[in-house]
Amino acid sequence: MKHYEDNFAHNNLPSQDLQPDYVFLDLPQFKRPEMLNCVERLLDYHIKEGRGNNVCIRTFESTWTYNDLYEKANQIAHVLVEDLGLQSGNRVLIRSANNPMMVACWFAILKAGGIVVATMPLLRAKELTTIIDCAEISHAFCDNDLVDEMHLVKSDFLKATCLYNNAKLEELMANKPKTFTNYHSKADSIALIGFTSGTTGLPKMTSHYHKDILNICEAFPNYSLQPTEKDIFTGSPPIGFTFGLGGLVLFPLYFGASTFLIEKPTPDMLLQAIQDYKITVCFTAPTAWRVITTKVKEFAISSLRKCVSAGETLPLKVWQDWYDATGLKIIDGIGATEMLHIFISSNEANMKPGATGVAITGYEAKIVDANGNQVPTNEPGRLVVRGITGCKYLNRIDKQKEYIDNGWNFTGDIFRQDEDGYFWFVARGDDMIISSGYNIGAVEVESVLLTHEAISECAVVGLPDEERGMLVCAHIVLKDQNKANDNMKNHIQHWFKEVAAPYKYPRVIYFTEALPKTETGKIQRFKLK
Repeated sequence: MKHYEDNFAHNNLPSQDLQPDYVFLDLPQFKRPEMLNCVERLLDYHIKEGRGNNVCIRTFESTWTYNDLYEKANQIAHVLVEDLGLQSGNRVLIRSANNPMMVACWFAILKAGGIVVATMPLLRAKELTTIIDCAEISHAFCDNDLVDEMHLVKSDFLKATCLYNNAKLEELMANKPKTFTNYHSKADSIALIGFTSGTTGLPKMTSHYHKDILNICEAFPNYSLQPTEKDIFTGSPPIGFTFGLGGLVLFPLYFGASTFLIEKPTPDMLLQAIQDYKITVCFTAPTAWRVITTKVKEFAISSLRKCVSAGETLPLKVWQDWYDATGLKIIDGIGATEMLHIFISSNEANMKPGATGVAITGYEAKIVDANGNQVPTNEPGRLVVRGITGCKYLNRIDKQKEYIDNGWNFTGDIFRQDEDGYFWFVARGDDMIISSGYNIGAVEVESVLLTHEAISECAVVGLPDEERGMLVCAHIVLKDQNKANDNMKNHIQHWFKEVAAPYKYPRVIYFTEALPKTETGKIQRFKLK
């Protein structure tokens, strides 16, 4: 039996011998029927259970109930099939900031049997064209506010672009039925394709099944958040980023809770939302937690009970400053687009400040050397993981062989595991600085620098050097830019050697007004290199 009429995605899956090993799928919470459309559990289920009038999505301007989302998603599904000619298995791009209509389009695509490719609002025409050509995308939904770059896209694959936000989509929806018979997908039909961030050359397409989407909702949320219907989620990551998709759409809807979406989420807006709408769970990046900590006393945030950080490692100082200011413990976690969401984290009962955590329910992890052998306790090595999800690159056998070895997913991160089983971040595989024979993790140096009272932000990279191999180079944002001079550089270097191992000190320091970052808040170290 074919999964879809258009089998491009399934035909480009890696062969069985190149796929990861899946473990823990025999646990009751991860068992799924052979036929499965994930929308039925995430959305339709709540209508059947009588929760249609419960609040589902809020913004500063509007409120949607579960019934509102259900009806709009059904109408858009009719538009896709009847007006735009969608065939099952077609890839559909969404270009949008985080808003209710984006979520409705996301569900509508799956209801109609399409495959979702959600993108970040900051992408430009060249990047969008590359994504469309790689995934052979036939249809696109685009927020009218972001149409300029979409108009510049030129691709033979793109057959129809439909704008929303007082545009064509709303016109087409107006007379459509508010019910729709969902496409009868298989549990291992591809539901979404996520493009990896920060790549050079041809981007990598990660694919995930309908069952993967539901199974991550039983993993990290139950392990770390313990959500209920009363929870209200918010955060800054774009829904086009799988961290944001989970935290702002999948997890709240799976548990019948609600989500608060902010199109341009500044730290002030996040705090305002938490205060005014009694947010209980917040997802954002370490850089944002750092800024929020400096402003939190200006807002009433007593409703907040869970704080989640991912995207890059959480410095201990940021964790400690937030805890001192609020009494709340930030839950750190590591995930990957290849794995769909977080696979190592902690909860309030088993947290070690500074550690990323342990493998959550549904996953196992270990640290190995270059030959794949497990290393001794507290020795740095390569982090590998396997569990209920895994890397399935489309049409990239070369990259699949790099990421999957002997059934394990190789994340590209350097970690160590302590005697209690906790994983501690050391560096990205390519952020390890080897200087005069010393292995120096860029994050180690950053963590020390961030404890200096004059430093607001920093990013550390390695610079090639004939004598030492590499030099530790720090790009530093000072709290007072007027102090950016040679005296301050010398002071920081001497201070560093007093508080940390001298061989780790930054031999090169550049002061800058701001660090380059992605839309998700990750520091773009490759630009600093």
